[in-house]
Amino acid sequence: MFAPQGPTFRELAVQALSSVERGYDLLAPKFDHTPFRTPASVLAPVSRVLRTLGPFDSGLDLCCGTGAGMDVLRQVCRERVTGVDISAGMLAVGRSREPVAAAAPRMEWVRADARALPFGPAFDLVVSFGAFGHFLPRERPGLFAQVHSVLRPGGRFVFPVVAPARPGSPGYWMMLAFDAAMRIRNALWRPHFVMYYRTFRLADVRAELAGAGFDVRLHALPELGRRPDGSPRCRLVVATRDRQPI
Repeated sequence: MFAPQGPTFRELAVQALSSVERGYDLLAPKFDHTPFRTPASVLAPVSRVLRTLGPFDSGLDLCCGTGAGMDVLRQVCRERVTGVDISAGMLAVGRSREPVAAAAPRMEWVRADARALPFGPAFDLVVSFGAFGHFLPRERPGLFAQVHSVLRPGGRFVFPVVAPARPGSPGYWMMLAFDAAMRIRNALWRPHFVMYYRTFRLADVRAELAGAGFDVRLHALPELGRRPDGSPRCRLVVATRDRQPI
């Protein structure tokens, strides 16, 4: 699963026993050599859909990490792209990867908690990749309200969602075991490290986005395959700000 330049087992264990912020600070120098970074096979289809919806002037990568989503925003935003993350270490790595003397759009890296974004309604597009497991279900309505508040009217909040693993499949048991181990870890150890795979259910998320003031549409990503029943393995959620939160 890991490249030779990736973290050792001991380094991963230390990260897992740290807080989310401290854990990613420790992992940051080797993060891009792990399977945790969003792969190009996911980024490319998202870019394809965004090109049909744009262009956009300014974009925000929510929980940007080392900047995989920033690369997507640079393809579809004309003026400015901003990455926000709670980990200073991840931001430092992302900043170091920034193209030298790059043309527009201008790139910015901001350290902040996604639950308290330090922006006004300045963005036409917000994307996020692989970060929602770090938020408990009760935190999502507030998170979505924050995203709504930083989008201009008509702005889009876009992220991919993978279909849940079929019950009884190896992927199902792996996710179940991971979430169970994480709950045991957090019951016995402080600080907590919040990362759960099975709590981000599309039906719940759609209702929460609607409650925050979004009109929600889904786009299939056929490049990522189909399930045995013919449904897409991955969909792109496109939530558009068109009204005030209820």
